[in-house]
Amino acid sequence: MIKIGITGGIGSGKTTVCSIFQYLSVPVYNADYEAKKLMVNDKNLRKKIIALLGTDSYKNDELNRQFIAAQIFNDQELLTKLNSYVHPIVKQDFIKWSSKQKAPYAIYEAALMIESESYKLLDKLIVVTAPMELRIDRVCQRDYVDPDKVMERIRNQMSQEEMLMYADHVITNDGKISLIKQVVELHLLYKSL
Repeated sequence: MIKIGITGGIGSGKTTVCSIFQYLSVPVYNADYEAKKLMVNDKNLRKKIIALLGTDSYKNDELNRQFIAAQIFNDQELLTKLNSYVHPIVKQDFIKWSSKQKAPYAIYEAALMIESESYKLLDKLIVVTAPMELRIDRVCQRDYVDPDKVMERIRNQMSQEEMLMYADHVITNDGKISLIKQVVELHLLYKSL
């Protein structure tokens, strides 16, 4: 089975693109969502997180995302360490998940796909792009945050230009070019491989 990665910066529309693929009956593994589940359910990973960040990392047996975000936001060393615990387990989980899929191809969606080097597990990589102003506006509306907070997040991510150097295909999500048309074209291509 062919494994396709989808990545892009915050507010680019990765999730929207993946929902179109899902509508076309393509299995999609959302790495960010699965990572949060694994951080709760994987006992060894949970122990490592508590050792790194403290018992406040969990609240009522759930991930205390606000606490964790506050700990790692301005501490690159802690963030790197946390990612070094989480990313390998997510990669293993994806490999196990993809081995059970029956479709001609499956999708792995992740924000930090290039940074974590998980793109190396995949056959093709799609980068979803969008103009900066549109990305900022989308995130402000989605997360109810001000533009300065969004810019902080964007500055902490790999730039769109850097991501494009790894792309096999690009989906432009600018509100002008049809997303559905772009996805269907790639869907037909991947089914024929």
